[in-house]
Amino acid sequence: MEFTKPRIEACFSPREFHQYEEGFELIVVIDVLRATSAICTAIEHGVKGIIPVDSVEEARDYLKKGYIAAAEREGKIVEGFPIGNSPFTYMNPEFKGETIVLTTTNGTKAIKIAQHKETVVIGALNNLDSLTEWLIDQNRNVLILASGWKDKFNLEDTICAGAIIDGVLKSGKFISDEDSSVAAKFIYKSAKENIFAYLKASSHRRRLRRLNLNADVKYCLTPNNLTAIPILKDGILVALKHVEKAVES
Repeated sequence: MEFTKPRIEACFSPREFHQYEEGFELIVVIDVLRATSAICTAIEHGVKGIIPVDSVEEARDYLKKGYIAAAEREGKIVEGFPIGNSPFTYMNPEFKGETIVLTTTNGTKAIKIAQHKETVVIGALNNLDSLTEWLIDQNRNVLILASGWKDKFNLEDTICAGAIIDGVLKSGKFISDEDSSVAAKFIYKSAKENIFAYLKASSHRRRLRRLNLNADVKYCLTPNNLTAIPILKDGILVALKHVEKAVES
């Protein structure tokens, strides 16, 4: 099939990535609750870089080397680590200028799966408008990779994917062809007036509520409280604006 405009599509879980990735070299990884929201928050608040790793063991190795390391599994901070993936943690001014190692149940796995692609950026509801505007300017095929929950579909990432797709398509400069993208867009439109309420019964929101993490949930489901766009460079997530300035100079 011939496409005259760049495409923007959604992939609902890392398990499906190999079925969608052909023809896409710009990947947006999203894990709304909470990894990518935390990463965007960290970069916005001056963290120099985030090193995503697959396993707790690898993160622990970095911890032993003196790095600040964060680890989350099943919504909880892993024993022996000082921090997890709450976005509020990364507002700490003591982390400004630091590089932090991070492993999470879903989000860092998705980032690692996509790392061979030319451009990998991090998305969330928090940076929705700034990300959407940047994607429109790129004029490239875009694949949104939802981290899901343990390789399964989840609602919050689908809503975020739909929000990004809806915003990009409104520019008139992109097209979308996959049913997953159509579904994401319509789920977002159903939810956008009150995303927090729409997700009341979602599995991960219930999981986090049991852990008394409602403040995290409300923050992560708040669109446009950030503008930072993290980008993966040499295995480290850094601020996109710093990379663009380096290229210009």
